[in-house]
Amino acid sequence: MEIADVRRAVHGAIERGRQESAQRRERQEQASRAFDAFLNHTCIPLMRQIANVLRAEGYPFGLATPAGSVKLSSDKSADNFIEVSLDTAGDAPRVVARTRYARGRRVVDAERVVASGDPEVLTDTDLLAFLTRELETLIER
Repeated sequence: MEIADVRRAVHGAIERGRQESAQRRERQEQASRAFDAFLNHTCIPLMRQIANVLRAEGYPFGLATPAGSVKLSSDKSADNFIEVSLDTAGDAPRVVARTRYARGRRVVDAERVVASGDPEVLTDTDLLAFLTRELETLIER
């Protein structure tokens, strides 16, 4: 095989890799901006309402808003919580919820995808339905 052909093929692979990397960074940046808006305008207010309802019903839960996520956790046990954040590790960004709950000595961790792609397509109704399903395991006595 001619060196010119090999060189052309390698240069093409390098260029395609650079373009894909730039496109992935742009997708992640757009998703991050959209998730920040979703977090501040939809997710945090909804989870704050959920925490208030739970407290009123005798389930002491609090809300924390670490950078880039929101965490609804039991005041009784730090091992019982739901945390919603953006995962940009893969090719397509996705909104994920990490749930942890303890039953005796057993601690169960789960991570579920709330929405793939653009966080703007996730409505407050969809999020509420998802969170109430996850809450069932947390408030089980």
